[in-house]
Amino acid sequence: MKKNILKTIIHNQKAKTPFALLTNIRSGEQTEIYHKDAVGPEAQNSELLEVSRRNIQDNRNGIIPESNGEFFLHVFNPPLRLAIVGAVHIAQPLTQIATIAGYDVIVVDPRESFATAARFPNTTIMTEWPDDAMEEINIDSRTAIVTLTHDPKLDDPALFKAVKSDAFYIGALGSKKTHASRVDRMRSEGVNELEINRIHGPVGLNLNAVSPAEIAISILAEITATLHTQEKKAKE
Repeated sequence: MKKNILKTIIHNQKAKTPFALLTNIRSGEQTEIYHKDAVGPEAQNSELLEVSRRNIQDNRNGIIPESNGEFFLHVFNPPLRLAIVGAVHIAQPLTQIATIAGYDVIVVDPRESFATAARFPNTTIMTEWPDDAMEEINIDSRTAIVTLTHDPKLDDPALFKAVKSDAFYIGALGSKKTHASRVDRMRSEGVNELEINRIHGPVGLNLNAVSPAEIAISILAEITATLHTQEKKAKE
């Protein structure tokens, strides 16, 4: 591997920038593939770039056959991320479980008495209003978003941003009645049905969970099921 390529890999991993290296198996020449740009000898091959970018989104390495030969794509994606809106009691075990599962967790709550390092050690905490935090997070297809506050002033702004993003999972805590009211508010603000249907509400798999830890398990289980269902569909 060339020194400049190794430096690129290290830089992008530190910056948590998703990208891939496309290698021409015959010549050994390599092209850096990003969401919008490409650098290298294959940068003008639109069909190859499209396939490569799909594989980046699906986190899939592999050989890509092409009329000019075969190429190997090696994807370097950052860790999956989970943005939790609401530093409530359920958020504490959810943060711990998600971290064990390999997620970078971000807790968003403008209520600084809740969003503290003592309650969420070794976790990124944002005390901006949720809609501003969603902009700053730069939501991508490797991001899951869960709202837990039960407060429309906090949950709704985050959901308005989330449903228009590339997030692979969006969930909102609350009963069926609470979710119906939430849906009515979103419709009144012009959110369309396709976007509304992206929200898993009530959040989590139906495990008859009772305790905060059990609810957290049900949420991460649904996130995991959604992630791998999407990956399976992409491969078919």
